[in-house]
Amino acid sequence: MLRRIIEINEDKCNGCGACAAACHEGAIVMADGKAKLIRDDYCDGLGDCLPTCPADAIQFVEREAAAYDEAAVKVHMEKNNENSLRSSQLSQWPVQIKLVPINAPYFENANLLIAADCTAYAYGDFHNQFIRNRITLVGCPKLDDGDYTEKLTEIIRNNNIKSLTIVRMEVPCCGGLERAAKSALENSGKFIPWQVVTISTDGRILD
Repeated sequence: MLRRIIEINEDKCNGCGACAAACHEGAIVMADGKAKLIRDDYCDGLGDCLPTCPADAIQFVEREAAAYDEAAVKVHMEKNNENSLRSSQLSQWPVQIKLVPINAPYFENANLLIAADCTAYAYGDFHNQFIRNRITLVGCPKLDDGDYTEKLTEIIRNNNIKSLTIVRMEVPCCGGLERAAKSALENSGKFIPWQVVTISTDGRILD
């Protein structure tokens, strides 16, 4: 049938994974550093992924495609949820900002996640939505002594970071982590895609 569906321009895609995280149907996966539409019948054509893409790599097209299959999506997402509950998506160690080195091989071409400690406890699907396909750094400005800005600046400045995602809680003390990450990006002199995601104390994504 002829219908509206997304199209991903892999040449523009920077591999940040924001679209995959935004897709509620699991129609987009990250493979070989690029976003891919895995099945036409998983895409509902509503385009929740479009506004999250910092590289303008996704657009709507009208083409012959299988009809959206809600039942197939439900089975697919249930399977994904079962797998995510069993599987850690963490790809490096350590994760604490205070402990990570400034230079490490895993920073090369990395999509960097800087997250407040509490976010992984508040948001149930944190591994699947945020840690997957990212290098993870965690910290708490209220509990740790000192400021993260200098170290984060050196990490971003001295490595080829492709994107930056900051995940914080809605509580005021998390503002320190967000400010440190933003200041580090500015101080590094680099221009890379970045986003801030805020988690509520009852485990919802607020923005």
